[in-house]
Amino acid sequence: MGGGRGSRLSPLTRDRCKPAVPLAGKYRLVDIPISNCLNSGYNQIYVLSQFNTASLHRHIQESYKFDPYAGGFVDILSAEQTNKGDTWYQGTADAVRQNMHHFQGHSEGDLYVILSGDQLYRMDLADVVREHDASGAEVTITAKPLGLDEAEGLGLMRVNEDLEVTEFVEKPTDPEVIKGLAVGQNVLNKMKDPGGRGYCLASMGIYVFNANTLIEALKTDTTDFGKEIIPGLLGKSKMCSYVFDDYWEDIGTVKAFFESNIRLTDPVPPFNFFDEEARIFTHARFLPASKINSCIIDRAILADGCIVTDAKIKHSTLGVRSVVREKSELENVVMMGADNFETMEDIEDNLQQNRPNFGVGQHCVIKNAILDKNVRIGNNVVLDPTGLPDNFGPDVDIAIRDGVLVVCKETIVPDGFVLKA
Repeated sequence: MGGGRGSRLSPLTRDRCKPAVPLAGKYRLVDIPISNCLNSGYNQIYVLSQFNTASLHRHIQESYKFDPYAGGFVDILSAEQTNKGDTWYQGTADAVRQNMHHFQGHSEGDLYVILSGDQLYRMDLADVVREHDASGAEVTITAKPLGLDEAEGLGLMRVNEDLEVTEFVEKPTDPEVIKGLAVGQNVLNKMKDPGGRGYCLASMGIYVFNANTLIEALKTDTTDFGKEIIPGLLGKSKMCSYVFDDYWEDIGTVKAFFESNIRLTDPVPPFNFFDEEARIFTHARFLPASKINSCIIDRAILADGCIVTDAKIKHSTLGVRSVVREKSELENVVMMGADNFETMEDIEDNLQQNRPNFGVGQHCVIKNAILDKNVRIGNNVVLDPTGLPDNFGPDVDIAIRDGVLVVCKETIVPDGFVLKA
């Protein structure tokens, strides 16, 4: 599921849909669910999206090219006008409903695995399917055990001893309701180290459906899986929970996106991009190795093609073709890089137009910030949102949201610009 407008992740979604947002220097969010599918042995993948899909189309076309004999594909299905209707996707279930005629699995025994396009996790989906088959379930909901104080705003479920779902509450806010959904010993036994705290089971928005069950459920006018389809199937279809006790992050907000990227710079990060047995795939760009000259670097990720000269980089990720120039300091920065290197002719043209080159200029100090693609930051610039109020909107090119400063895509920041408390 490619998601809607991605308003909670704005301004990063101003010119792109959520699955196309760059991640960890060289990836896109959509690479996570696609890689989980491929690593699990599933290679017939549809991405359903409708907002700002151009960069998503380009990334998928450049990244996922299959052997013609293997039968694999990654297809993007955007909302379209047909003889049966001309409306936008009204929700997750409606998006699947509108595209059922494209899918191949309509026979007895066929399954659909439905994933979200804006989460960071590594899961063996084949294991979920095996447990789905073994339980005799018609629907399996992957669920993450969360502390009772962490579960507000998520769909929560109650399960019996066989992990069959007996109750489902979509995004409760009442602490007493959440407390009443605390899990039993059968769930705690599936956890690595439950400790002494209370937990509840939160839906991860990842489902396995028997084909017939999904087809019947979509014959109604319901539009959303979590709000309508799943509660509507309670007592009618056998639904079970698959307990997933590993790292999982819903990257739905600017704060979550920022913190997830910064945590990747830890010596042992919660998500491991270095696992060669379950790789995260992306576009092979064939870029040169990064070039580092006279720098102080502490806990950072540098993607391919970076040029960093006499700078200080701390707790930061630098995306492909990132350039940081002399005497600049970056701390807690997610820099997405650029779409291309600038030629000598480009640099001459920039000089004539009094326009900074791609990247960060000289003698800059940037903290707690996201620098989107193709930004141009001049010399002697100071950017630090600490102590400043949130300020974001469709016309704001240097925004603050969730306490994080965002320099929007292709923004030009002139020499000497200062934004700090």
